[in-house]
Amino acid sequence: MTKDNLPLKTKLAFGIGSTGEAATNWVFSGLVFFYYNQIIGLPGTLTGIGVFIAMMFDAISDPLVGSISDRFKSKYGRRHPFMFFAPIPTSIALICIFYPPDAMSTFGLFTWFLFSTIFLRLSITMFTVPHLALGAELSDDYIERSKVMSFNNIFNYGGWVIMHIFVWIIVFPNYGGDKVGQLVRESYLPIISFTVILVTVCILVSAIFTRDRIPLLKKPSSDLDEFNFKNLFLDIKGALSNKNYQNLLLGLLFLAVLIGTHETLSIYMATFFWELSPIQIGYLVLNNIIGYGVGFAITAKLHDKFDKPLVIFVSVFVLTIFWSLPIILGLLGAAPQNSSTELVIFLISIYAIASASGSILNISVMSALADITDEHELKTGKRQEGIFYAARAFFSKASNGMGQVVAGLCLDIINFPRNAIPGEIPRETIIELGYIDGPFAMIWGFIALIFYKRYKINKAYHDEIRAELIKKI
Repeated sequence: MTKDNLPLKTKLAFGIGSTGEAATNWVFSGLVFFYYNQIIGLPGTLTGIGVFIAMMFDAISDPLVGSISDRFKSKYGRRHPFMFFAPIPTSIALICIFYPPDAMSTFGLFTWFLFSTIFLRLSITMFTVPHLALGAELSDDYIERSKVMSFNNIFNYGGWVIMHIFVWIIVFPNYGGDKVGQLVRESYLPIISFTVILVTVCILVSAIFTRDRIPLLKKPSSDLDEFNFKNLFLDIKGALSNKNYQNLLLGLLFLAVLIGTHETLSIYMATFFWELSPIQIGYLVLNNIIGYGVGFAITAKLHDKFDKPLVIFVSVFVLTIFWSLPIILGLLGAAPQNSSTELVIFLISIYAIASASGSILNISVMSALADITDEHELKTGKRQEGIFYAARAFFSKASNGMGQVVAGLCLDIINFPRNAIPGEIPRETIIELGYIDGPFAMIWGFIALIFYKRYKINKAYHDEIRAELIKKI
C-alpha cells in the first residue's frame, strides 16, 4: 500500500459509504424502539430485550464477517464483494421491521420484532465491517489514516443529519394533525422508502468508486488458514491479547452503555421532557452540523500536535459532561422554558460541544485501531484489519444493546405510559425520566475514562512500529 496521500476521490468514495450505514443506524437507534413502544404498544422491557438480543447476534456476526473477509480471495479483493451484496438484505429488513402483520399477540409481536431486527443488524454488518477494514488498508501513514477516518466520520454524521432533517422537518410536521407526527403510524412510510433508496445508493457508490484501489490493497496473509470457527476463535483471542486493544474495548464497553441510553431516550426527552415540536426537534440538527464539522476540521491537526491517547481521553470526558448537562440544568430549573425558542438555542449550544467531542473521539478511535493493527502485525506477522474492527464492533453493539435494555427497563420501572401525550404525563414521571438520561447516564462515561486512560500508542511508538515493519519487507 502506498504511503502517498490518497486521492480526494478515494477519500470521498470511502466516506460516502458510511452515509448509507448511518441512515440505517439512525432509523434503528432513533425510531425503532420508540415506534414499537409508543405506537405499536410493545412494553419497554420487551422492546429493550429484543434490541439487545438482536445486537448480540449482530455482535457475533461482526468478527465472523471480519474473519471471513480477512481471508476472502477474489478478483474484486477481500472487502468489495461484501459491500456490493449488503444493500439488498438491508432494504428488505427495514421494510419488515416497520410493517409487522396486523392483530398479533404481544408474544407474536415481540417475535416478529426480534427476528426482523436480527435480520437488519446482520445485513448491515455485511457492509460495515469490510468497509471499515478497507479504510485501515487505504494508507499506512499515522496522520493520513486520521484524514481517511475524518472523511468516514463526516459522511457518517452527514447521514445522520440527512435523516434528521428529512424526518423531523419534512415528514413529521406534515403528519401531525392534532398530534405530533412521531406518534402517527402513517408518517413512517415515506421515512422507510427514503432510507432504502439512500442506503442502496450510498453503499453502491462507495463500492464502485473504490474499486480502483483493489490492486494496491493488502492481500490475505499467507499464513492465515482457511476460515473455520476454530480459526475465528483464535483470531479473536489473538486480537484480545493486545493490551492497547483491550483498553480501547473496555472503554468502549462502558461508553456504549451511555450512548445506548442517550440515543434510545433522545426522542422521549425531546417530545416529553422538553415538549418540543417536530420542527424544533428538526432545528437541533444544527448542533450535529456544527460539532461534526469541527471534528472533521481539527482532528487530524490535533493528532499532529497531540498524541491520540490524550485526544481520546479529553474527548470522552467532554462528551460525558456535555451530553447530560442540559438535562441536569433542566432538573435544577436552570434551563429556558419548555417549547421556547430560547430552549432550542440553549440545547444547540451545549450539544454542539458534545457533538464535536463525539466526532473527535470517533475519528481518533478508528484511526487508533489501524495503529493497533500495525502493532499486531509486528508481533504476530498477521495483517487482520477485519477482525480488529469487527471485535471492536462486537463490544460496541453488545454494550449499546445493553444501554437500550437499561433504557427500556427504566421506562417500565417509572411506569412511563405508552401512547403518551406531551404535557399530560405526571410531573414526577418526567423528573424520573430526566434522572435516567442525565446523572445516571453520566456514570458510564466516567467508568469508560479509566480504561481509555490506559491506551498508549502515541506517534513516537507508532513510528518505531512502522520502521520495524519496513525492515521486514
